[in-house]
Amino acid sequence: MPNLTRRQQEIYEYLVENLDRFPHPPTLDELCAALGLSSRGSLHKQLQALIQEGLVEPMNNQRRGIRLARHPEENTIADDNRLPLYGRIAAGQPIEAIAGHETISVPPPLCTNKPCYVLEVKGDSMIEEGILDGDWVIIEKRDTARNGEIVVALIDGEEATLKRIEQQQGKVILHPANASMQAMTFLPEQVQIQGVLVGQMRSYH
Repeated sequence: MPNLTRRQQEIYEYLVENLDRFPHPPTLDELCAALGLSSRGSLHKQLQALIQEGLVEPMNNQRRGIRLARHPEENTIADDNRLPLYGRIAAGQPIEAIAGHETISVPPPLCTNKPCYVLEVKGDSMIEEGILDGDWVIIEKRDTARNGEIVVALIDGEEATLKRIEQQQGKVILHPANASMQAMTFLPEQVQIQGVLVGQMRSYH
């Protein structure tokens, strides 16, 4: 399973969903414009990482053009590669994450080989981690986490929130990634870990 950063996952997901909209393999400038990025050099580094992972490849006969690598099993969203969509998760004040019967297609590189599910993000408390309102996050089901991981935390058995976790003796601190917001502190028995963030998707339309 490729070890991609969140930015690399975002770029790869954009290519999977939108590459056929370009009349020819897109250049770095075209991708920067499409993704709303200002740094061409930064995009080049991200694409090099995707090339090394075998997910995209440069065009031999077209200057700076790139395309998805020709591995259909890795680069298409198969009908059977669907995860449960469990509703909305707060990246702000806790709200309820409701398990439903919907599913959503997820590219294989964004999942792990363990059970996963998807939540839609509401709020802006994780914006400094690049997690925006309306994004979908892929969560690996787990009831434990390492300090520093971004988790789905169920508070008092009722409300779920997406935060970076810090576990200390006698308390659990849930940290936002927004300088204007404060961390939340709970007793360990108040917090149940329901999963850990492993991937992220975003719609550009």
